Amino acid sequence: MADASSMTAEDSARWKAFRWKLLPAVVRTPLLNMALDEVLVERVGAGKRLPTLRIWGWSAPCVVLGRFQSVRNEVDEEASARRGVEIVRRISGGGAMFIEPGGAITWSLYAPESMTARMTFAESYRFFDAWVVDALRELGIDAWYAPLNDITSAAGKIGGAAQARRGGAVLHHTTMAYDMNLPLLLEVLRTGKEKLSDKGVTSADKRVAPLRQQTNLPRETIIDHLVEQFRRRFGLEEDALHSDEMAEAEERARERFGSRAWTHYLP
Repeated sequence: MADASSMTAEDSARWKAFRWKLLPAVVRTPLLNMALDEVLVERVGAGKRLPTLRIWGWSAPCVVLGRFQSVRNEVDEEASARRGVEIVRRISGGGAMFIEPGGAITWSLYAPESMTARMTFAESYRFFDAWVVDALRELGIDAWYAPLNDITSAAGKIGGAAQARRGGAVLHHTTMAYDMNLPLLLEVLRTGKEKLSDKGVTSADKRVAPLRQQTNLPRETIIDHLVEQFRRRFGLEEDALHSDEMAEAEERARERFGSRAWTHYLP
């Protein structure tokens, strides 16, 4: 297990050096969520948006593939189509995730790359999720960071993070499991099944312990607690997407993230 104190004074000072904006959860399509991550990290890198915490809302179930994963290696496409589970691909690496709107807690951080100056890649993962580990501990969940990119507990893995860097900014997004529809997950993901291809990055099979198994708190209460933990420690001002940000994300969702060339970048 990690140290009892997840964040150093130096880490805290790095966070407080910036003025943070909050984009509260709004239900959006899986494709729009993918596109927004790219648009917003680029905006922060270009100095057109202040560093931002975005809480995701999901409109539909989906499988989110990492940037370098093979579709057929990770997903049963026929089962996904039959069950109405959309397949999308994000701009960051890492493994596949099965998402249902009420079953996941997802957020993104968009920060200047200078925030992680002199950090190794592994150190930056710990740094960006340390406040979350502390917030979960405040709720009585014995959570800790597990290299390279997991939040875990004695009961099992709670969530995983991934990163992408664009034009002077870093995107760090994390998804935690709140509840899990295991039968549907096993139907659409090839978790634990024989892989069909050796192309691309495969997902590691790890025991997952959704938060609902570890606390009686509603999903919304946990999200509110995470936001308040962030606000109390670093400062956080309510914000909304700018009209041009939304327009650009909608265009990218249509033209690129919704294209087969992107989704099936590795078949």
